[in-house]
Amino acid sequence: MDFIKESYKVKSATIIKNLQKRYMEGYYFDTKEEAVEKAMSLISQDAVVSWGGSCTIDELNIKNLLEEKHIAVIDRDKATSPQERVKLMKQALTADVFLTSTNAITMDGELLNIDGNGNRLAAYCYGPDSVIVIAGMNKVVTDLDVAIKKVRADATVPNTFRTNSQTPCHFTGKCTECTMSDTICCQILTTRFCKPQNRIKVILVGEHLGF
Repeated sequence: MDFIKESYKVKSATIIKNLQKRYMEGYYFDTKEEAVEKAMSLISQDAVVSWGGSCTIDELNIKNLLEEKHIAVIDRDKATSPQERVKLMKQALTADVFLTSTNAITMDGELLNIDGNGNRLAAYCYGPDSVIVIAGMNKVVTDLDVAIKKVRADATVPNTFRTNSQTPCHFTGKCTECTMSDTICCQILTTRFCKPQNRIKVILVGEHLGF
């Protein structure tokens, strides 16, 4: 018996139940392949899809699947200038479907995210008709206090290298709650309830995805 997988199933069942209380759909799959298949089933052929910065989404190769199925996307990485990139990031908020992960999810079904530009968090709050969140079980924590600490310890520092941000934690590995211009912790969002109902769909995966 895979004891870790069995524990994931028990934990995910509790989280999914609590997500439903918060008007969010929840699913659990053992593998990322199953999770991707579910995510694709939630996207109609005529939908316009976009995403924010997410190592999890990159790992899943779902962007290539969208292209193979000829589903329209808004891809900021295809911008030819910083100005066009910003324009595409704004257009992403009008997409039918927004793909993302979450920095942390509590056992009580709350999602915690920290962002630099805020575009990813904006999509959580309003805009896209459907937000599909795919998260490895490594993102699960007990409560919001732990969530903040986990994100700052496990996600913020790697993200400074991903974005080449020259913050203090980039050099020390420890968050100092800096207020310098390069900070990537500009916005902190807790999603504790979803309106309209089931607009946010959370797919939990029994694998380590992202950070």
